[in-house]
Amino acid sequence: MSRDSLSVDTEWAKERNAAFGKERANRVARNAVTSADVMAAARDTTKMRTYSDTFGVTVPKTAEVTNQRQSGRCWFFSAMNALRHDTMTFLDVDTIEFSQAFGMFYDKLEKANSTLEYVIRTADLPDDAREVCYVLDYGMGDGGYYSFAMNVVRKWGIVPKYAMPETACSRNSSQMNAQLERLVRKHAFTLRRMHADGASEAELRAAKQDMLADVHQLLATCLGEPPVTFDFVMKVGKGCKADAAKLSPIEPAPKPASDDAQGEKDDSRASQVIRDLGITPLQFAERYVPVDPEDYVALVSMPGESRPYGHAYHLTLTDSVQGGTPIRVLNVEPQVLEQAAIASLKAGVPCAMSCDVMQEFPRSIEDFKYVLSLDGEDLNGLFGVDLSMTRADMIDARETSLTHAMCFQGVELDADGRPKAWRIENSWGKDQGKDGYLVMSADWFRLYGGEVDVRREFVPADVLRLWDEAPVEDVAPWSNICHALGTRD
Repeated sequence: MSRDSLSVDTEWAKERNAAFGKERANRVARNAVTSADVMAAARDTTKMRTYSDTFGVTVPKTAEVTNQRQSGRCWFFSAMNALRHDTMTFLDVDTIEFSQAFGMFYDKLEKANSTLEYVIRTADLPDDAREVCYVLDYGMGDGGYYSFAMNVVRKWGIVPKYAMPETACSRNSSQMNAQLERLVRKHAFTLRRMHADGASEAELRAAKQDMLADVHQLLATCLGEPPVTFDFVMKVGKGCKADAAKLSPIEPAPKPASDDAQGEKDDSRASQVIRDLGITPLQFAERYVPVDPEDYVALVSMPGESRPYGHAYHLTLTDSVQGGTPIRVLNVEPQVLEQAAIASLKAGVPCAMSCDVMQEFPRSIEDFKYVLSLDGEDLNGLFGVDLSMTRADMIDARETSLTHAMCFQGVELDADGRPKAWRIENSWGKDQGKDGYLVMSADWFRLYGGEVDVRREFVPADVLRLWDEAPVEDVAPWSNICHALGTRD
């Protein structure tokens, strides 16, 4: 092989530069991209305008759109947005929001414990061993999975947002995370040195408990102290199913001289007040969130020769709650995953989902910033190169991963009952997308999506049997399957 074949030939580059501008299509594409950026220049308005926010199957009761701000908590927002649907029905209210700061506090505390526990388990490995590096690099991040949220609910409970509101550090977590990661890494190497000096596991875990006190101190400073008890007081509707002893009627206000329709509307819903005083977060979850946090199946669709369907995976070194439900997924054909989500939506129950949200997403385009589709952005035509890849190849090439969690709230079906488009509840605030929602074509989700967390009742019996009985393969967090699963943030 000649030396020149190992590098980019300078004369070849000069010829390419000269030839590029001679083509009209190249000049138009260059001017558009350099002026408006890639997504705006690639936008195909003829295709985008065919997508509408009208769906044949929709969840009848949706709440106010939430906003994770500059934090990586989409997985927790998504899970809480799915759970609150049942609370709204139970209380007969139009909206409620659970405290994401409360969940963040205990998620971080549990992650610190797990990170230090993994440090103890890998104490015999060198400092630069891949396992040690992974734990120290990623153990304390904001990202997570549906199982992380359900473990927090099962162990610590839920509180309404007013009982532990957002703070500067929950809305923008970067500064808190920087100090938290430094603290945990410092303690991690203290544990490793103790092990090298001959400390027993019992001594290491005793030291770990003292270290967690520092973590709690930092978290309480940044997020505030989580409530041990709080007063749950809220206006609810006539159909509220709560303990009647905790309900009291609202005295109707005197009607104005002109009894208009607005007065009737205001009087028609919140007819009573619930007062449950001195309640714990676990009691709130048990009494007012009528969903079993263990009652779900995590279905993914990860095609590829090394990823057979019907196979279950567990992500090692990743579980955030020691003693909780491990993060486990079942790999299934895309239509199996889709039909489980459709069954949930037909029953009026939203479900959490995950996708690679920034793929072919014109987020900054004012006209169609809510459309996720494969035909709305003509990237191949814009650049004059073939960018297409199969999902299996993208997973193997580490081109895609499930980076963001949201909620399915609706679906449009074709004549054969297959999905044509999905309605998605996001957690970026009501000013993003279309009033906080996205429209996602079915083919986009098949290429860039690939996970739903759905209740067992909506999963076919044969798939449920696999979920319950299939052997679970432990996979390293740097493997292709784990990379594809991402760390939703």
